[in-house]
Amino acid sequence: MLQKILIANRGEIAVRVIRAAREMGIATVAVYSELDRNALHVRLADEAYALGGQTAAESYLNTEAILDAIRESGADAVHPGYGFFSENADFARAITELGVAWIGPPPEAIDEMGDKVSSRLAAERGGAPIVPGTTEFAQGPDEIRDFGNSHGWPVCIKAAFGGGGRGMKVVNSADEVDDAMASAQREAKSFFGRDEVYVERYLTWPRHVEVQLVGDQHGNCVWVSTRDCSAQRRHQKLIEEAPAPGLPHGVEEAMGEAAVKAAKAVGYYNAGTVEFIYQDGEFFFLEMNTRLQVEHPVTEVITGIDLVEWQIRVAAGEALPMTQEQVRARQDGHAIEIRINAEDPAEGKFLPSPGPISKLVAPDGFGVRFDSGYESGDEISQYYDNLVGKLIVWGRDRDVAIRRTLRALEELVVEGVATTIPADIAILEHPDFVAVEHSTKWVEQTLDLTGVTATPAAPADDDAEPLVERSTTVEVNGKRFAVKMWVPETVGVAAAPAKAKKKRAASGAGGSAAGSGQVAVPMQGTIVKVLVEVGQEVTTGQGVVVLEAMKMENQINADKDGTIAEIKVSPGDTVGGGDVVVVIE
Repeated sequence: MLQKILIANRGEIAVRVIRAAREMGIATVAVYSELDRNALHVRLADEAYALGGQTAAESYLNTEAILDAIRESGADAVHPGYGFFSENADFARAITELGVAWIGPPPEAIDEMGDKVSSRLAAERGGAPIVPGTTEFAQGPDEIRDFGNSHGWPVCIKAAFGGGGRGMKVVNSADEVDDAMASAQREAKSFFGRDEVYVERYLTWPRHVEVQLVGDQHGNCVWVSTRDCSAQRRHQKLIEEAPAPGLPHGVEEAMGEAAVKAAKAVGYYNAGTVEFIYQDGEFFFLEMNTRLQVEHPVTEVITGIDLVEWQIRVAAGEALPMTQEQVRARQDGHAIEIRINAEDPAEGKFLPSPGPISKLVAPDGFGVRFDSGYESGDEISQYYDNLVGKLIVWGRDRDVAIRRTLRALEELVVEGVATTIPADIAILEHPDFVAVEHSTKWVEQTLDLTGVTATPAAPADDDAEPLVERSTTVEVNGKRFAVKMWVPETVGVAAAPAKAKKKRAASGAGGSAAGSGQVAVPMQGTIVKVLVEVGQEVTTGQGVVVLEAMKMENQINADKDGTIAEIKVSPGDTVGGGDVVVVIE
Protein backbone atom coordinates (compact mmCIF):
# COMPACT_ATOMS: atom_id res chain seq x y z
CA MET A 1 0.00 0.00 0.00
CA LEU A 2 1.08 3.58 -0.60
CA GLN A 3 2.69 5.39 2.35
CA LYS A 4 2.45 9.13 1.60
CA ILE A 5 0.28 10.96 -0.93
CA LEU A 6 0.88 14.48 -2.18
CA ILE A 7 -2.29 16.20 -3.36
CA ALA A 8 -1.47 18.48 -6.30
CA ASN A 9 -4.58 20.59 -5.82
CA ARG A 10 -6.45 22.81 -3.41
CA GLY A 11 -9.88 23.43 -1.92
CA GLU A 12 -12.64 20.89 -1.53
CA ILE A 13 -11.06 18.08 -3.56
CA ALA A 14 -7.77 18.31 -1.67
CA VAL A 15 -9.68 18.04 1.60
CA ARG A 16 -11.64 15.08 0.22
CA VAL A 17 -8.46 13.16 -0.68
CA ILE A 18 -6.74 14.01 2.60
CA ARG A 19 -9.65 12.59 4.59
CA ALA A 20 -9.84 9.38 2.54
CA ALA A 21 -6.08 8.83 2.82
CA ARG A 22 -6.14 9.42 6.58
CA GLU A 23 -8.88 6.80 6.98
CA MET A 24 -6.59 4.37 5.12
CA GLY A 25 -3.63 5.16 7.38
CA ILE A 26 -1.76 7.02 4.63
CA ALA A 27 0.15 10.25 5.35
CA THR A 28 -0.74 13.33 3.27
CA VAL A 29 1.17 16.27 1.82
CA ALA A 30 -0.48 19.55 0.79
CA VAL A 31 0.89 22.20 -1.54
CA TYR A 32 -0.26 25.80 -1.49
CA SER A 33 -0.02 29.19 -3.15
CA GLU A 34 0.62 32.42 -1.27
CA LEU A 35 -3.12 33.01 -1.08
CA ASP A 36 -3.75 29.51 0.32
CA ARG A 37 -1.03 29.47 2.96
CA ASN A 38 -3.62 28.94 5.73
CA ALA A 39 -6.31 27.15 3.69
CA LEU A 40 -8.27 24.22 5.11
CA HIS A 41 -6.44 21.61 3.04
CA VAL A 42 -3.13 22.96 4.36
CA ARG A 43 -4.39 22.85 7.94
CA LEU A 44 -5.58 19.24 7.60
CA ALA A 45 -2.57 17.71 5.83
CA ASP A 46 0.31 16.08 7.71
CA GLU A 47 2.82 18.23 5.80
CA ALA A 48 2.55 21.27 3.54
CA TYR A 49 4.90 22.91 1.03
CA ALA A 50 4.76 26.39 -0.46
CA LEU A 51 4.57 26.72 -4.24
CA GLY A 52 4.76 30.53 -4.30
CA GLY A 53 2.70 32.80 -6.52
CA GLN A 54 -0.97 33.74 -6.46
CA THR A 55 -2.52 32.71 -9.75
CA ALA A 56 -2.92 29.10 -10.80
CA ALA A 57 -0.17 29.51 -13.40
CA GLU A 58 2.23 30.72 -10.71
CA SER A 59 1.40 27.97 -8.24
CA TYR A 60 -0.78 24.93 -8.88
CA LEU A 61 0.26 24.84 -12.55
CA ASN A 62 3.95 25.28 -11.73
CA THR A 63 5.34 21.85 -12.58
CA GLU A 64 8.82 22.36 -11.17
CA ALA A 65 7.54 23.70 -7.87
CA ILE A 66 5.28 20.67 -7.44
CA LEU A 67 8.05 18.24 -8.41
CA ASP A 68 10.32 19.91 -5.86
CA ALA A 69 7.64 19.41 -3.20
CA ILE A 70 7.38 15.72 -4.13
CA ARG A 71 11.13 15.24 -3.81
CA GLU A 72 11.39 17.18 -0.57
CA SER A 73 8.43 15.45 1.08
CA GLY A 74 9.35 11.95 -0.04
CA ALA A 75 5.79 11.30 -1.22
CA ASP A 76 5.41 7.99 -3.05
CA ALA A 77 2.15 8.95 -4.82
CA VAL A 78 0.41 12.02 -6.25
CA HIS A 79 -3.33 12.61 -6.47
CA PRO A 80 -4.16 15.42 -8.94
CA GLY A 81 -7.77 16.03 -7.87
CA TYR A 82 -9.78 17.68 -10.66
CA GLY A 83 -8.86 20.68 -12.78
CA PHE A 84 -5.27 21.96 -12.85
CA PHE A 85 -2.96 19.06 -13.87
CA SER A 86 -5.50 16.25 -13.43
CA GLU A 87 -5.81 15.64 -17.18
CA ASN A 88 -2.29 16.63 -18.21
CA ALA A 89 -0.41 13.64 -19.61
CA ASP A 90 2.98 15.40 -19.50
CA PHE A 91 2.55 16.06 -15.79
CA ALA A 92 1.53 12.44 -15.22
CA ARG A 93 4.67 11.30 -17.05
CA ALA A 94 6.83 13.66 -14.98
CA ILE A 95 5.40 12.08 -11.82
CA THR A 96 5.99 8.50 -12.92
CA GLU A 97 9.52 9.35 -14.11
CA LEU A 98 10.28 10.21 -10.49
CA GLY A 99 9.30 6.67 -9.53
CA VAL A 100 6.15 8.02 -7.87
CA ALA A 101 2.68 6.49 -8.32
CA TRP A 102 0.19 8.55 -10.31
CA ILE A 103 -3.31 8.22 -8.87
CA GLY A 104 -5.00 8.51 -12.22
CA PRO A 105 -5.17 6.87 -15.64
CA PRO A 106 -2.15 6.05 -17.80
CA PRO A 107 -0.73 9.09 -19.64
CA GLU A 108 -1.54 7.49 -22.99
CA ALA A 109 -5.23 7.31 -22.07
CA ILE A 110 -5.14 10.94 -20.92
CA ASP A 111 -3.62 11.90 -24.26
CA GLU A 112 -6.30 10.13 -26.25
CA MET A 113 -9.33 10.74 -24.07
CA GLY A 114 -8.26 14.11 -22.68
CA ASP A 115 -8.17 15.46 -26.23
CA LYS A 116 -11.83 15.66 -27.20
CA VAL A 117 -11.04 15.17 -30.87
CA SER A 118 -9.15 11.89 -30.51
CA SER A 119 -11.58 10.78 -27.79
CA ARG A 120 -14.40 10.93 -30.33
CA LEU A 121 -12.43 8.53 -32.52
CA ALA A 122 -11.84 6.24 -29.53
CA ALA A 123 -15.55 6.31 -28.71
CA GLU A 124 -16.32 5.25 -32.25
CA ARG A 125 -13.91 2.32 -31.87
CA GLY A 126 -15.78 1.39 -28.69
CA GLY A 127 -19.12 1.53 -30.49
CA ALA A 128 -20.50 4.72 -28.88
CA PRO A 129 -22.40 7.10 -31.17
CA ILE A 130 -20.90 10.60 -31.40
CA VAL A 131 -22.31 14.07 -32.08
CA PRO A 132 -21.41 15.31 -35.60
CA GLY A 133 -18.28 17.45 -35.39
CA THR A 134 -14.65 17.81 -36.41
CA THR A 135 -12.08 15.15 -35.68
CA GLU A 136 -9.17 17.61 -35.85
CA PHE A 137 -8.36 20.88 -34.12
CA ALA A 138 -9.90 23.95 -35.72
CA GLN A 139 -7.20 25.85 -37.59
CA GLY A 140 -9.08 29.13 -37.79
CA PRO A 141 -12.45 30.91 -37.87
CA ASP A 142 -13.06 30.10 -41.53
CA GLU A 143 -13.02 26.38 -40.79
CA ILE A 144 -15.68 26.87 -38.09
CA ARG A 145 -17.80 29.01 -40.41
CA ASP A 146 -17.63 26.31 -43.08
CA PHE A 147 -18.77 23.70 -40.55
CA GLY A 148 -21.68 25.86 -39.42
CA ASN A 149 -22.76 26.62 -42.94
CA SER A 150 -22.71 22.90 -43.77
CA HIS A 151 -24.31 21.46 -40.61
CA GLY A 152 -26.47 24.40 -39.60
CA TRP A 153 -26.33 26.92 -36.76
CA PRO A 154 -25.84 27.03 -33.82
CA VAL A 155 -22.52 25.24 -33.42
CA CYS A 156 -20.34 24.83 -30.35
CA ILE A 157 -16.65 25.71 -30.09
CA LYS A 158 -14.98 23.64 -27.36
CA ALA A 159 -11.61 23.52 -25.67
CA ALA A 160 -10.00 20.27 -26.79
CA PHE A 161 -8.18 19.78 -23.48
CA GLY A 162 -10.76 20.98 -21.00
CA GLY A 163 -14.18 20.50 -19.47
CA GLY A 164 -16.75 22.02 -17.15
CA GLY A 165 -17.82 24.57 -19.73
CA ARG A 166 -14.43 26.29 -19.63
CA GLY A 167 -13.39 27.39 -23.09
CA MET A 168 -16.82 26.53 -24.55
CA LYS A 169 -18.74 29.01 -26.70
CA VAL A 170 -22.04 28.60 -28.52
CA VAL A 171 -22.07 30.38 -31.88
CA ASN A 172 -25.40 31.29 -33.48
CA SER A 173 -24.17 32.75 -36.76
CA ALA A 174 -21.12 33.09 -38.97
CA ASP A 175 -20.39 36.66 -37.93
CA GLU A 176 -19.97 35.63 -34.27
CA VAL A 177 -17.21 33.10 -34.97
CA ASP A 178 -14.08 35.28 -34.68
CA ASP A 179 -14.85 36.71 -31.23
CA ALA A 180 -16.22 33.40 -29.93
CA MET A 181 -13.16 31.43 -31.03
CA ALA A 182 -10.76 33.99 -29.53
CA SER A 183 -12.67 33.97 -26.24
CA ALA A 184 -12.78 30.16 -26.12
CA GLN A 185 -9.04 29.99 -26.69
CA ARG A 186 -8.29 32.57 -23.98
CA GLU A 187 -10.39 30.70 -21.42
CA ALA A 188 -8.89 27.34 -22.41
CA LYS A 189 -5.35 28.69 -22.15
CA SER A 190 -6.05 30.29 -18.78
CA PHE A 191 -7.65 27.23 -17.20
CA PHE A 192 -5.96 24.26 -18.92
CA GLY A 193 -2.72 25.67 -20.30
CA ARG A 194 -3.72 24.65 -23.87
CA ASP A 195 -5.74 26.69 -26.36
CA GLU A 196 -6.66 24.13 -29.04
CA VAL A 197 -10.37 24.04 -29.90
CA TYR A 198 -12.71 22.02 -32.10
CA VAL A 199 -16.31 22.40 -33.27
CA GLU A 200 -19.39 20.21 -33.18
CA ARG A 201 -23.14 20.39 -33.78
CA TYR A 202 -25.07 22.00 -30.93
CA LEU A 203 -28.18 20.08 -29.91
CA THR A 204 -31.18 22.25 -29.09
CA TRP A 205 -32.74 20.61 -25.99
CA PRO A 206 -30.48 17.84 -24.65
CA ARG A 207 -29.96 16.32 -21.25
CA HIS A 208 -26.46 15.77 -19.93
CA VAL A 209 -26.08 12.20 -18.67
CA GLU A 210 -22.74 10.72 -17.64
CA VAL A 211 -21.38 7.39 -16.49
CA GLN A 212 -18.93 6.94 -13.61
CA LEU A 213 -16.51 4.09 -14.18
CA VAL A 214 -13.42 2.64 -12.53
CA GLY A 215 -10.84 0.32 -14.05
CA ASP A 216 -7.83 -1.45 -12.59
CA GLN A 217 -4.42 -2.37 -13.97
CA HIS A 218 -5.49 -6.00 -14.46
CA GLY A 219 -7.95 -5.33 -17.29
CA ASN A 220 -11.10 -5.06 -15.19
CA CYS A 221 -13.45 -2.12 -15.67
CA VAL A 222 -16.91 -1.47 -14.18
CA TRP A 223 -19.42 1.35 -14.48
CA VAL A 224 -20.71 2.41 -11.09
CA SER A 225 -23.69 4.68 -11.81
CA THR A 226 -25.20 7.18 -14.18
CA ARG A 227 -25.62 10.84 -13.22
CA ASP A 228 -27.81 13.57 -14.67
CA CYS A 229 -26.12 16.98 -14.78
CA SER A 230 -28.59 18.91 -16.93
CA ALA A 231 -29.23 21.82 -14.53
CA GLN A 232 -26.45 24.10 -15.77
CA ARG A 233 -25.63 27.74 -16.43
CA ARG A 234 -22.81 28.83 -18.71
CA HIS A 235 -22.35 25.10 -19.40
CA GLN A 236 -21.28 24.60 -15.80
CA LYS A 237 -23.27 22.31 -13.56
CA LEU A 238 -25.40 23.58 -10.69
CA ILE A 239 -27.19 20.38 -9.63
CA GLU A 240 -26.32 16.74 -10.26
CA GLU A 241 -28.21 13.60 -9.36
CA ALA A 242 -27.75 9.86 -9.44
CA PRO A 243 -28.98 7.72 -10.96
CA ALA A 244 -30.07 9.67 -14.05
CA PRO A 245 -33.89 9.77 -13.79
CA GLY A 246 -36.50 9.27 -16.47
CA LEU A 247 -34.48 7.22 -18.95
CA PRO A 248 -36.35 4.69 -21.12
CA HIS A 249 -35.85 1.04 -20.26
CA GLY A 250 -32.45 -0.23 -21.35
CA VAL A 251 -30.84 3.16 -22.03
CA GLU A 252 -28.93 3.32 -18.75
CA GLU A 253 -27.44 -0.14 -19.28
CA ALA A 254 -26.57 0.72 -22.89
CA MET A 255 -24.79 3.90 -21.76
CA GLY A 256 -22.85 2.02 -19.10
CA GLU A 257 -21.74 -0.67 -21.53
CA ALA A 258 -20.75 1.95 -24.15
CA ALA A 259 -18.73 3.83 -21.52
CA VAL A 260 -16.81 0.71 -20.51
CA LYS A 261 -16.09 -0.17 -24.15
CA ALA A 262 -14.80 3.34 -24.85
CA ALA A 263 -12.55 3.16 -21.78
CA LYS A 264 -11.18 -0.25 -22.68
CA ALA A 265 -10.45 1.01 -26.21
CA VAL A 266 -7.69 3.19 -24.74
CA GLY A 267 -6.49 0.83 -22.00
CA TYR A 268 -8.06 2.95 -19.28
CA TYR A 269 -7.72 2.36 -15.55
CA ASN A 270 -8.48 4.34 -12.37
CA ALA A 271 -11.57 6.55 -12.05
CA GLY A 272 -13.07 8.30 -15.06
CA THR A 273 -16.36 9.58 -16.40
CA VAL A 274 -17.84 9.22 -19.87
CA GLU A 275 -20.29 12.00 -20.67
CA PHE A 276 -23.22 11.65 -23.04
CA ILE A 277 -25.79 13.99 -24.53
CA TYR A 278 -29.27 12.47 -24.42
CA GLN A 279 -32.21 13.69 -26.51
CA ASP A 280 -35.41 12.04 -27.76
CA GLY A 281 -34.40 8.52 -26.77
CA GLU A 282 -30.93 8.74 -28.35
CA PHE A 283 -27.57 9.30 -26.68
CA PHE A 284 -24.30 10.55 -28.14
CA PHE A 285 -20.76 10.39 -26.74
CA LEU A 286 -19.70 13.87 -25.65
CA GLU A 287 -16.32 13.46 -23.97
CA MET A 288 -14.42 11.51 -21.35
CA ASN A 289 -13.10 13.15 -18.21
CA THR A 290 -9.93 11.27 -17.30
CA ARG A 291 -10.14 12.11 -13.60
CA LEU A 292 -12.41 12.12 -10.59
CA GLN A 293 -15.25 14.60 -11.14
CA VAL A 294 -16.74 17.21 -8.83
CA GLU A 295 -20.03 15.27 -8.69
CA HIS A 296 -18.56 11.89 -7.70
CA PRO A 297 -20.22 11.96 -4.23
CA VAL A 298 -23.72 11.32 -5.60
CA THR A 299 -22.44 8.05 -7.01
CA GLU A 300 -20.78 7.25 -3.69
CA VAL A 301 -23.86 7.77 -1.55
CA ILE A 302 -26.15 5.55 -3.65
CA THR A 303 -23.60 2.73 -3.77
CA GLY A 304 -21.62 3.02 -0.54
CA ILE A 305 -18.42 2.94 -2.62
CA ASP A 306 -15.60 5.32 -1.68
CA LEU A 307 -14.29 6.24 -5.12
CA VAL A 308 -11.17 7.97 -3.77
CA GLU A 309 -10.26 4.82 -1.83
CA TRP A 310 -10.73 2.80 -5.02
CA GLN A 311 -8.49 5.25 -6.88
CA ILE A 312 -5.74 4.85 -4.33
CA ARG A 313 -5.97 1.05 -4.29
CA VAL A 314 -5.93 0.85 -8.09
CA ALA A 315 -2.84 3.09 -8.20
CA ALA A 316 -1.19 0.73 -5.72
CA GLY A 317 -1.77 -2.15 -8.14
CA GLU A 318 -4.75 -3.78 -6.45
CA ALA A 319 -7.60 -5.34 -8.43
CA LEU A 320 -11.11 -3.95 -8.23
CA PRO A 321 -12.87 -5.38 -5.17
CA MET A 322 -16.21 -5.94 -6.95
CA THR A 323 -17.57 -7.30 -10.21
CA GLN A 324 -20.02 -5.41 -12.39
CA GLU A 325 -22.92 -7.42 -10.97
CA GLN A 326 -21.83 -6.71 -7.39
CA VAL A 327 -21.51 -2.98 -8.10
CA ARG A 328 -25.00 -2.80 -9.65
CA ALA A 329 -26.45 -4.65 -6.69
CA ARG A 330 -25.11 -1.95 -4.35
CA GLN A 331 -27.24 0.84 -5.87
CA ASP A 332 -29.92 2.09 -3.50
CA GLY A 333 -32.11 5.19 -3.49
CA HIS A 334 -31.46 8.54 -5.12
CA ALA A 335 -28.91 11.29 -4.47
CA ILE A 336 -28.69 14.98 -5.33
CA GLU A 337 -25.61 17.20 -5.22
CA ILE A 338 -25.83 20.99 -5.07
CA ARG A 339 -22.75 22.97 -5.98
CA ILE A 340 -22.68 25.97 -3.66
CA ASN A 341 -20.82 28.56 -5.74
CA ALA A 342 -19.79 32.05 -4.71
CA GLU A 343 -22.06 33.69 -7.27
CA ASP A 344 -25.04 35.98 -7.06
CA PRO A 345 -27.85 34.52 -9.23
CA ALA A 346 -28.71 38.17 -10.01
CA GLU A 347 -31.92 37.22 -11.82
CA GLY A 348 -30.03 34.85 -14.10
CA LYS A 349 -26.75 36.70 -14.59
CA PHE A 350 -24.82 34.54 -12.06
CA LEU A 351 -22.18 37.12 -11.14
CA PRO A 352 -19.03 35.85 -9.34
CA SER A 353 -18.78 36.99 -5.74
CA PRO A 354 -15.26 36.46 -4.39
CA GLY A 355 -14.35 37.59 -0.89
CA PRO A 356 -14.07 36.44 2.73
CA ILE A 357 -16.57 33.98 4.20
CA SER A 358 -17.58 35.54 7.49
CA LYS A 359 -19.72 32.57 8.53
CA LEU A 360 -20.18 29.02 7.21
CA VAL A 361 -22.47 26.54 8.97
CA ALA A 362 -23.10 23.22 7.22
CA PRO A 363 -26.48 21.47 7.46
CA ASP A 364 -26.85 18.11 9.16
CA GLY A 365 -29.36 15.30 9.56
CA PHE A 366 -30.14 11.91 8.07
CA GLY A 367 -28.75 11.43 4.55
CA VAL A 368 -26.94 14.80 4.45
CA ARG A 369 -23.26 15.30 3.60
CA PHE A 370 -21.33 18.56 3.02
CA ASP A 371 -17.92 18.59 1.31
CA SER A 372 -16.04 21.89 1.44
CA GLY A 373 -12.57 23.36 1.28
CA TYR A 374 -13.52 26.34 3.44
CA GLU A 375 -14.51 27.24 6.98
CA SER A 376 -15.70 30.47 8.56
CA GLY A 377 -13.02 33.13 8.12
CA ASP A 378 -11.56 31.68 4.92
CA GLU A 379 -11.60 33.62 1.65
CA ILE A 380 -12.82 32.85 -1.89
CA SER A 381 -10.19 34.23 -4.26
CA GLN A 382 -10.88 35.59 -7.73
CA TYR A 383 -7.90 33.56 -8.96
CA TYR A 384 -9.47 30.14 -8.38
CA ASP A 385 -12.72 28.28 -8.85
CA ASN A 386 -15.66 29.73 -6.90
CA LEU A 387 -16.92 26.46 -5.39
CA VAL A 388 -17.66 27.05 -1.70
CA GLY A 389 -18.79 23.49 -1.09
CA LYS A 390 -21.00 20.62 -2.20
CA LEU A 391 -24.22 19.60 -0.49
CA ILE A 392 -24.93 15.91 -1.13
CA VAL A 393 -28.25 14.46 -0.02
CA TRP A 394 -29.57 10.87 -0.16
CA GLY A 395 -33.20 9.80 -0.18
CA ARG A 396 -34.95 6.47 -0.61
CA ASP A 397 -36.40 7.86 -3.86
CA ARG A 398 -36.10 11.06 -5.92
CA ASP A 399 -39.04 12.84 -4.29
CA VAL A 400 -37.60 12.30 -0.82
CA ALA A 401 -34.16 13.39 -1.99
CA ILE A 402 -35.58 16.65 -3.39
CA ARG A 403 -37.50 17.44 -0.21
CA ARG A 404 -34.53 16.62 2.00
CA THR A 405 -32.22 18.75 -0.16
CA LEU A 406 -34.56 21.74 0.17
CA ARG A 407 -34.58 21.29 3.95
CA ALA A 408 -30.78 21.12 4.05
CA LEU A 409 -30.42 24.22 1.85
CA GLU A 410 -32.62 26.15 4.27
CA GLU A 411 -30.26 25.16 7.11
CA LEU A 412 -27.05 25.95 5.24
CA VAL A 413 -25.56 29.30 6.29
CA VAL A 414 -23.01 31.11 4.11
CA GLU A 415 -22.34 34.75 4.96
CA GLY A 416 -19.85 37.22 3.51
CA VAL A 417 -20.20 36.14 -0.13
CA ALA A 418 -23.24 35.79 -2.33
CA THR A 419 -24.08 32.20 -3.30
CA THR A 420 -26.22 30.30 -5.78
CA ILE A 421 -28.48 28.90 -3.04
CA PRO A 422 -31.56 30.98 -4.04
CA ALA A 423 -31.29 29.70 -7.63
CA ASP A 424 -30.79 26.13 -6.40
CA ILE A 425 -34.03 26.34 -4.43
CA ALA A 426 -35.86 27.78 -7.44
CA ILE A 427 -34.67 24.86 -9.57
CA LEU A 428 -35.58 22.14 -7.07
CA GLU A 429 -39.07 23.57 -6.56
CA HIS A 430 -39.85 24.00 -10.26
CA PRO A 431 -42.36 21.54 -11.79
CA ASP A 432 -40.11 21.03 -14.85
CA PHE A 433 -37.26 19.77 -12.67
CA VAL A 434 -39.56 17.59 -10.59
CA ALA A 435 -40.98 16.06 -13.78
CA VAL A 436 -37.51 15.68 -15.38
CA GLU A 437 -38.50 17.93 -18.27
CA HIS A 438 -35.45 20.19 -18.03
CA SER A 439 -32.40 20.25 -20.29
CA THR A 440 -28.92 21.78 -20.34
CA LYS A 441 -30.52 24.96 -21.79
CA TRP A 442 -33.41 25.07 -19.32
CA VAL A 443 -31.85 27.26 -16.61
CA GLU A 444 -30.88 29.98 -19.06
CA GLN A 445 -33.81 29.77 -21.48
CA THR A 446 -36.84 28.73 -19.41
CA LEU A 447 -36.29 29.10 -15.68
CA ASP A 448 -37.66 32.45 -14.50
CA LEU A 449 -35.24 33.88 -11.94
CA THR A 450 -36.89 37.30 -11.83
CA GLY A 451 -36.32 38.68 -8.35
CA VAL A 452 -34.00 35.80 -7.41
CA THR A 453 -30.83 37.30 -5.99
CA ALA A 454 -28.51 36.46 -3.15
CA THR A 455 -28.49 38.30 0.15
CA PRO A 456 -25.93 41.11 -0.27
CA ALA A 457 -22.50 40.07 0.88
CA ALA A 458 -21.27 41.70 4.05
CA PRO A 459 -18.82 44.50 3.20
CA ALA A 460 -15.16 43.72 3.61
CA ASP A 461 -13.47 45.13 6.69
CA ASP A 462 -11.44 47.92 5.12
CA ASP A 463 -9.72 48.50 8.47
CA ALA A 464 -8.36 44.96 8.64
CA GLU A 465 -4.60 44.93 8.30
CA PRO A 466 -3.25 43.01 5.29
CA LEU A 467 -0.66 40.33 5.96
CA VAL A 468 2.84 40.81 4.56
CA GLU A 469 5.89 38.59 4.34
CA ARG A 470 8.70 39.28 6.84
CA SER A 471 12.03 37.50 7.23
CA THR A 472 13.80 36.86 10.50
CA THR A 473 15.96 34.34 12.30
CA VAL A 474 15.00 32.15 15.22
CA GLU A 475 16.94 29.87 17.51
CA VAL A 476 15.50 26.47 18.47
CA ASN A 477 17.40 24.34 21.01
CA GLY A 478 20.57 26.23 20.18
CA LYS A 479 20.23 25.87 16.40
CA ARG A 480 19.74 28.93 14.23
CA PHE A 481 17.09 28.98 11.46
CA ALA A 482 16.19 31.60 8.85
CA VAL A 483 12.39 31.79 8.55
CA LYS A 484 9.67 33.73 6.74
CA MET A 485 6.48 34.79 8.49
CA TRP A 486 3.19 36.35 7.37
CA VAL A 487 2.18 39.05 9.83
CA PRO A 488 0.15 42.32 9.89
CA GLU A 489 1.97 45.21 8.22
CA THR A 490 2.50 47.04 11.51
CA VAL A 491 4.27 44.10 13.16
CA GLY A 492 8.01 44.55 12.83
CA VAL A 493 9.60 41.11 12.79
CA ALA A 494 12.75 42.19 11.00
CA ALA A 495 14.13 45.03 8.96
CA ALA A 496 13.07 43.47 5.66
CA PRO A 497 10.61 45.68 3.76
CA ALA A 498 7.00 44.63 3.47
CA LYS A 499 5.73 43.52 0.09
CA ALA A 500 3.67 46.20 -1.57
CA LYS A 501 0.03 45.52 -2.22
CA LYS A 502 -0.84 45.29 -5.88
CA LYS A 503 -2.53 48.48 -6.93
CA ARG A 504 -5.95 48.23 -8.44
CA ALA A 505 -6.10 49.62 -11.91
CA ALA A 506 -9.39 51.46 -11.64
CA SER A 507 -10.97 53.71 -9.06
CA GLY A 508 -14.49 54.09 -7.73
CA ALA A 509 -16.13 52.28 -4.90
CA GLY A 510 -19.78 51.87 -5.73
CA GLY A 511 -21.60 50.19 -8.58
CA SER A 512 -22.69 52.50 -11.39
CA ALA A 513 -26.20 53.88 -11.25
CA ALA A 514 -28.38 52.93 -14.18
CA GLY A 515 -27.66 55.27 -17.07
CA SER A 516 -25.00 57.24 -15.19
CA GLY A 517 -22.27 56.63 -17.77
CA GLN A 518 -19.94 55.50 -14.98
CA VAL A 519 -19.56 51.89 -16.12
CA ALA A 520 -18.45 49.80 -13.14
CA VAL A 521 -17.60 46.12 -12.89
CA PRO A 522 -19.88 44.06 -10.63
CA MET A 523 -17.11 41.86 -9.25
CA GLN A 524 -13.39 41.53 -8.62
CA GLY A 525 -11.44 40.26 -11.60
CA THR A 526 -8.90 40.90 -14.35
CA ILE A 527 -9.47 42.91 -17.53
CA VAL A 528 -8.65 40.70 -20.52
CA LYS A 529 -9.87 42.90 -23.35
CA VAL A 530 -10.97 46.51 -23.93
CA LEU A 531 -13.63 46.64 -26.65
CA VAL A 532 -13.87 50.41 -27.17
CA GLU A 533 -11.65 53.46 -27.55
CA VAL A 534 -11.91 57.08 -26.45
CA GLY A 535 -14.18 59.07 -28.74
CA GLN A 536 -16.14 56.04 -29.93
CA GLU A 537 -19.93 56.23 -30.03
CA VAL A 538 -21.66 53.42 -28.08
CA THR A 539 -25.22 52.36 -27.37
CA THR A 540 -26.81 50.93 -24.25
CA GLY A 541 -25.91 47.25 -23.86
CA GLN A 542 -22.85 47.42 -26.09
CA GLY A 543 -19.78 45.67 -24.70
CA VAL A 544 -17.00 47.94 -23.42
CA VAL A 545 -14.60 45.54 -21.65
CA VAL A 546 -14.22 41.81 -21.02
CA LEU A 547 -13.60 40.88 -17.39
CA GLU A 548 -12.25 37.50 -16.28
CA ALA A 549 -13.38 36.46 -12.83
CA MET A 550 -12.95 32.96 -11.41
CA LYS A 551 -11.75 31.69 -14.79
CA MET A 552 -14.89 32.84 -16.63
CA GLU A 553 -15.09 35.74 -19.07
CA ASN A 554 -17.86 38.31 -18.51
CA GLN A 555 -18.67 41.12 -20.93
CA ILE A 556 -19.31 44.46 -19.21
CA ASN A 557 -21.74 46.63 -21.18
CA ALA A 558 -22.43 50.32 -21.62
CA ASP A 559 -25.27 51.59 -19.42
CA LYS A 560 -26.27 54.50 -21.70
CA ASP A 561 -25.91 55.84 -25.23
CA GLY A 562 -23.06 58.28 -25.71
CA THR A 563 -19.38 58.82 -26.40
CA ILE A 564 -16.49 57.11 -24.62
CA ALA A 565 -14.85 59.93 -22.64
CA GLU A 566 -12.37 57.92 -20.57
CA ILE A 567 -11.05 54.37 -20.31
CA LYS A 568 -9.58 53.70 -16.88
CA VAL A 569 -8.20 50.19 -17.47
CA SER A 570 -5.95 48.19 -19.76
CA PRO A 571 -5.77 44.43 -20.44
CA GLY A 572 -4.13 42.69 -17.48
CA ASP A 573 -5.32 45.20 -14.88
CA THR A 574 -6.91 43.91 -11.67
CA VAL A 575 -10.15 45.59 -10.65
CA GLY A 576 -12.47 45.31 -7.68
CA GLY A 577 -16.24 45.11 -7.51
CA GLY A 578 -17.67 48.59 -8.07
CA ASP A 579 -14.56 49.98 -9.79
CA VAL A 580 -15.38 52.32 -12.69
CA VAL A 581 -13.67 51.13 -15.86
CA VAL A 582 -15.20 53.32 -18.58
CA VAL A 583 -16.82 56.77 -18.54
CA ILE A 584 -19.51 57.60 -21.12
CA GLU A 585 -20.69 61.16 -21.86
